[in-house]
Amino acid sequence: MAEDNQYYVVRNKAVPEVLLKVVEAKRLLDSERALTVQEATERVGISRSSFYKYKDDIFPFHDNARGKTITFVLQMDDVPGLLSEVLKTIAEYNGNILTIHQTIPINGVASLTLSVDVLPTTGDTSAMLANIEGLNGIHYLKILGRE
Repeated sequence: MAEDNQYYVVRNKAVPEVLLKVVEAKRLLDSERALTVQEATERVGISRSSFYKYKDDIFPFHDNARGKTITFVLQMDDVPGLLSEVLKTIAEYNGNILTIHQTIPINGVASLTLSVDVLPTTGDTSAMLANIEGLNGIHYLKILGRE
């Protein structure tokens, strides 16, 4: 597994200030729909380039992920059995699939969006996502949100 595909839980005090400001800018953008990225980054005191560099790599971890919904998107090759492997991996971790949407493949690549209910019996969600991302034919996986 490539090192950039690993997930960590880190205490707030160990996170560099720029990353905390990215989280704050994202919160501002979510709460104030009319706000632009430029305005949000100015408010928190970071550059737009820092925001765009880190925005997809940091998000708050809300207490315990159990009892929550994780929505993620992945880009995958259009090969027989790959979707089945993704679903099998989720099942192995006792995740409950709430929604699933796969686009029509273009140039042999499709996007898959999944919402997974994380139950008390669900295993380590970071490991589940890492295993999915490590499947042959998966180009990338991005967490869109947690509720």
